[in-house]
Amino acid sequence: MGNELNFFGHVVSPDIRMLYDMNGVLYDTEWFQTAKNTELYYMYRDMYRNEKEHEAIKSQHLRYDITIIPPQMLGKEYVKTAGHYHPNVPGASTSYSELYQVLEGEADYLFQKMNGETIEDVVCIKAIVEDIVVVPPGYGHVTINSSNKTLKMANWVCNDFSSMYQPIKEHAGAAYYLLKNGYVPNSKYTKIPAIRYLKPTDASILGLAKGEDMYNLINDLNKLDFLKNPHLYDTMYSKLLVK
Repeated sequence: MGNELNFFGHVVSPDIRMLYDMNGVLYDTEWFQTAKNTELYYMYRDMYRNEKEHEAIKSQHLRYDITIIPPQMLGKEYVKTAGHYHPNVPGASTSYSELYQVLEGEADYLFQKMNGETIEDVVCIKAIVEDIVVVPPGYGHVTINSSNKTLKMANWVCNDFSSMYQPIKEHAGAAYYLLKNGYVPNSKYTKIPAIRYLKPTDASILGLAKGEDMYNLINDLNKLDFLKNPHLYDTMYSKLLVK
C-alpha cells in the first residue's frame, strides 16, 4: 500500500495509471519500447468529507474525484492522462460533460470534437490553482502536466456512465501531442484544425466565488444538474466555447 490520500479523514487508496497502460497513445513510441514500467498518475475516486455528504452525492448520481499527476517526461512528450470521451445520455443525442478544478500545480486541458475521422474543433485551456474548467458535451479530453510541479486536480462528474478510452487509443492519442517545443499534430487523424486557446470557466456560472473550492457545491448539488442533464443546458455550454 502507498500513496493514500486523506480527504477530511476519509482515507482512499488510488487507482494507479502505469506507463504500460498508456501503450498506444504516446508520441515517442521508440522511447516506449525500452522504457521501464513506472507509475504515472493516481486517481482517487468517490471522495467525500463525511457519510452524510457521501449519501447526498450518491443520491444525486454524482461523484467527486481527485487526480494527482507528478511531473515527468514520457520520452519527448509531457506526462498526460490517457484521454477519453463520454457516452450520450440515455434517450438524448448529447454526451455527458465534466467539471475540473486545479488544486495544486498547473494543467493544460486539451479538448477535441470529432466527426468520423475528422477533428472539427480543438480547444486548449491552461489552468492554474483555483481555476475551474468545464468539458463540454461532445468533446474528448486529455489533461497534460507540462510544469515542473505536481498537478493535483479535482473533478465532479455524473456517476451513471463509464468513460470511453478506445476512440482516442485507436488514433494513437489525441489530435495534438505536447512536446518541449510546443504542440505537434497527430497524423493519425484525417484533418486537424488549429488549436483554439480559451480561458478557464467563469466560476460565477456555477454560483461559486472566484477561487472558491468547488467541493463547496456539496451545499447545493442542484447546481451540478448540468453534469447529469447536459441536453438541457445547450445555451450554457455554447458560451463556454467562445473567446
